[in-house]
Amino acid sequence: MAASSSSSGGVQASTYQPTNGTPKQFFVWREFLWGAIAGAFGEGMMHPVDTIKTRIQSQAMISGYQSQKNIFQMVRTVWVADGLRGFYRGIGPGLTGSLATGATYFGVIESTKKWVEELHPNLGGHWSHFIAGAVGDTLGSFIYVPCEVIKQRMQVQGTRNSWSSMVIKENACKKSGVQMYSYYSGMLQAGFSIWKEQGMKGLYAGYWSTLARDVPFAGLMVTFYEALKDLTEYGKQKWMPNHFHVNTSLEGLVLGGLAGGFSAYLTTPFDVVKTRLQVQGSTIRYHSLSPFPGSSPLPHHV
Repeated sequence: MAASSSSSGGVQASTYQPTNGTPKQFFVWREFLWGAIAGAFGEGMMHPVDTIKTRIQSQAMISGYQSQKNIFQMVRTVWVADGLRGFYRGIGPGLTGSLATGATYFGVIESTKKWVEELHPNLGGHWSHFIAGAVGDTLGSFIYVPCEVIKQRMQVQGTRNSWSSMVIKENACKKSGVQMYSYYSGMLQAGFSIWKEQGMKGLYAGYWSTLARDVPFAGLMVTFYEALKDLTEYGKQKWMPNHFHVNTSLEGLVLGGLAGGFSAYLTTPFDVVKTRLQVQGSTIRYHSLSPFPGSSPLPHHV
């Protein structure tokens, strides 16, 4: 059963009483810390790839047509126009958002999956992992989404020269009907500019489409990871000799990569919608994820 403990010195971490009678901490603070570090590290490593993804997903809306049709063409375009700096535009807000989501994602997973299994035995196993992962990502979204909006707009802009050149040469405003926003020199300036032009609505653009992507992604990734671990363990016991040793860190890296890949593939359509909602200017071309009248995700001219 869930319970809370307190002392004269202040409120302490909540605890729950598992069936074996041994009280344990509800919040595993270490997991929040390591989760934040892991999230920021992953963002730093994968930010160039994320920049390419964002530009590919948004190019048809920004320039009015899809000029780079594959990853290699986009990599060459970014390199020629912006150099190495272009791949790392938006790294500041990216790291900030990943710190928040990493902390809540891993911290909530470790803190709640046992608790869910104890209170609701019928939700044990992979269902508890799915619920814990989804809740963790939802909590982190309040910080992550504004950071994601700023990051993606900075990624699309590239360097100052390439952004100015794109607006002039491509004449994107007339081609696509999107009003170009001014160049963002940094994370704080970008946030203030978006707030001034669009208010809270601008900073939380694409919030529901972000949840539509991240909640299933978070739940699926944990579920796939735990299932792959079980499958790997079964395979090792059945086909590998007892003296054969597999590095657990390497195993976790491979299984985590596979789980993330499967989850990303299934949620990519929501990611495309999210990107286009977040990088559009103050002239709203896409309203929302909802297919109902008045809030169609389709462009106005369609």
